[in-house]
Amino acid sequence: MTTYIVSLSPHEKGPLSTEKIMWGVVLALLPSFGFAAYFFGIRAIVVTLVAAITCILTELIIQKYLMKTTVTALDGSAAITGILLAFNVPSSIPLWEIVVGAVFAIAIGKMAFGGLGRNPFNPALLGRAFMLASFPVDMTTWPIPVKTQWLWNMGKTVDGTTAATPLGFLKEGVKMGDSVGALAANRPELFDYLNLFVGNVGGCIGEVSALAILIGGIYLMYRKIISWHIPVFYLAALALITGIFWLSDPAKYADPLFHILAGGAMLGAWFMATDMVTSPMTAKGQIIFAVCGGLLCGLIRLFGSFPEGCSYSILIMNAFVPLIDKYVKPTRFGKEVNYA
Repeated sequence: MTTYIVSLSPHEKGPLSTEKIMWGVVLALLPSFGFAAYFFGIRAIVVTLVAAITCILTELIIQKYLMKTTVTALDGSAAITGILLAFNVPSSIPLWEIVVGAVFAIAIGKMAFGGLGRNPFNPALLGRAFMLASFPVDMTTWPIPVKTQWLWNMGKTVDGTTAATPLGFLKEGVKMGDSVGALAANRPELFDYLNLFVGNVGGCIGEVSALAILIGGIYLMYRKIISWHIPVFYLAALALITGIFWLSDPAKYADPLFHILAGGAMLGAWFMATDMVTSPMTAKGQIIFAVCGGLLCGLIRLFGSFPEGCSYSILIMNAFVPLIDKYVKPTRFGKEVNYA
């Protein structure tokens, strides 16, 4: 007599566990962490470590004492939330503010929905949105990258000076009636593509170096932790929408390459839009998600009040993921399909 066992999918396990995936992402974030430490000094290291430790402790306390469930705070997911939250704030942020943001990200953005796998929105981006609404001045005060050895400066910016980010300078300048060419001539370092690619510009801790983000993103694809669909289509859609307006009026709008390299587009496309909990499950769904997100990012940058639109575009698209998964899904095996 043959015995058949019926069980729910998945029926075959892959080589990557949750812990391996999460700590693989942490490893992929190390190049950005290293570049941030070089450009912003030891302060960037402190902010990142405080955010990561706070997220881990918050999740541990909630799971052990409030939910009374299995403690998984060390699986790497909380650490990722903390690191990405730190990467989305300036290095000059007061430490107590990053602690508040980290607690909000885990407690409200993740554990309030039941924990990993149940949260509809990216917790790190929710934490950033909360901090931007609560501490707008500190969240938009950008230290100038340290020009000399960070170890000797002990993480302090040169003369304690601050400056606008490339996107912020562009937004304010165009609003005042200046052309893109005049702005670039006034502050050429902010429009220098080598500076933008390497990261020698003002901005959030982990978003400034496109090179470091690319290194980490390629590693994630090599490990098959993410696929290419979301980052490629997100950035392509951003380039498309900004390119249309640039071609229509180059004096008013910056070119697509500037928008890809400046701000948080690279970090968002490779590390936050690809969050497997808050992104669609199928390749087709991921393409729809990414294209809409990239278009939203471009429209917010061009016409919104804030110079940056990456975080909000991803959070908005997070809300549509259940609908995308519902209407864009593969046909079940064994289901009859009428091709007439």
